[in-house]
Amino acid sequence: MSNSNDFLTKDFSRRQFIKGASAVAAGVSLGLSAKSYARVVGANDRIHAAVVGVNGRGIALMAAAQQASNAEVNVICDVDSRAADKANAKLKEMGGKNAVLNKDYREVIAMKDVDTVLIATPEHWHAPMALMGLQAGKHVYLEKPCSHNSAEGEMLIEAQKKYKPLIQVGTQQRSAKSSMQAVKDIAEGLIGNVYYGKAWYSNNRGPIGRAKEAPVPEWLDWELWQGPAPRESFKDIYVHYDWHWFWKYGTGEINNNATHELDIARWAMGLGYPNRVSSSGGRFHFDDDWEFYDTQVVNYEYDEGKMLCWEGRSCNGFNHYERGRGLTLHGTEGTILLDRNGYLAYNLERELIKEVKEEGKSATTDTTGAGFLDGQHMNNFYAGIRTGEKLRAPIDEGIISNQLCHLGNYSQAVGRSLEIDSSNGRIKNDSEAMKYWSREYEPGWEMKV
Repeated sequence: MSNSNDFLTKDFSRRQFIKGASAVAAGVSLGLSAKSYARVVGANDRIHAAVVGVNGRGIALMAAAQQASNAEVNVICDVDSRAADKANAKLKEMGGKNAVLNKDYREVIAMKDVDTVLIATPEHWHAPMALMGLQAGKHVYLEKPCSHNSAEGEMLIEAQKKYKPLIQVGTQQRSAKSSMQAVKDIAEGLIGNVYYGKAWYSNNRGPIGRAKEAPVPEWLDWELWQGPAPRESFKDIYVHYDWHWFWKYGTGEINNNATHELDIARWAMGLGYPNRVSSSGGRFHFDDDWEFYDTQVVNYEYDEGKMLCWEGRSCNGFNHYERGRGLTLHGTEGTILLDRNGYLAYNLERELIKEVKEEGKSATTDTTGAGFLDGQHMNNFYAGIRTGEKLRAPIDEGIISNQLCHLGNYSQAVGRSLEIDSSNGRIKNDSEAMKYWSREYEPGWEMKV
């Protein structure tokens, strides 16, 4: 495994690398052409993938990529050497070859035998890695949320148009045949005019305690883990999951989970950006260092006279309709109850009029686990690369759903409703809320399309 400090100790700073990565797309960086960084993948070519971040969802992505037709994972990238070793062992159990292990993503995207990067890191790394991958000519599978903040989402859309490789967002329920059928049935009028979508998530998360400064573990490259985030001393609370609940690294439960159901509800109802967003909630269940909200209800109002709602309860797992997550779509002639495993349609008399079951099982509340839909979604991504098949979760669609979640957090943070420009998702006439639109970066790590 390479030493991640090589780049920093040989007159090759973070700032120089990012400038170089931008030039890769033009074929003038580091003495190599853009073609050297990413082969042109034909319809019959074997696709080689680097999976980045393998302590959770990355394992599911690795399995999906390894099981895809004429494809393999050949590189594993993680700043935790233990996670990388475990992932490599699992890859071999799946029938894969011994992977190259490299903890520095910048070196990974410079490898000519990597066609695509599968990103499942902490969220503060998502958009910067996706951008750098595009600039190096790699196709990107990007776990949700697409971005840590709204400005990054806008930059990713711009970057994909500029550099051309594909980005598939990891909202895998878009590859569920039952969800596709529900969208089709709604368009054909099965439950009339659908005017309200309700999504929810419930779990029994425990307290996270108080953060304490501690020595950096020998298995962790803390410098690379922080990446684009402003530097601070290592604290025992962040690695590997509870970073979700801190503004510097994560985006809260709404982006961790609402992204999925709001995305499907918005798709089914044919909605884009809302005109008003209002959030209520707080950290009610425990007194600890969790910075976001364990209870949150967000309402989205639309110009079309329609609305969406998300209810999140991170620490009280009482389910709706015996489901820890899901959504209902309410129309003038009935209601659809939908989750990853299928849907039920009812008329106004509450009589079941249609049932569609998904072909395979997927994780519901446990989103770090692998499931049937991961494979379906990865296959669509690879078909998009090989044959131009339409992506089911392209970046421009993913960013809209991601933005809904960001806006919910911004509304909660400032304590009032936000008026939104429905043409682009931007906040109107609220300078305080717009302070959350972007973030402060560690000098030299700023995103630049």
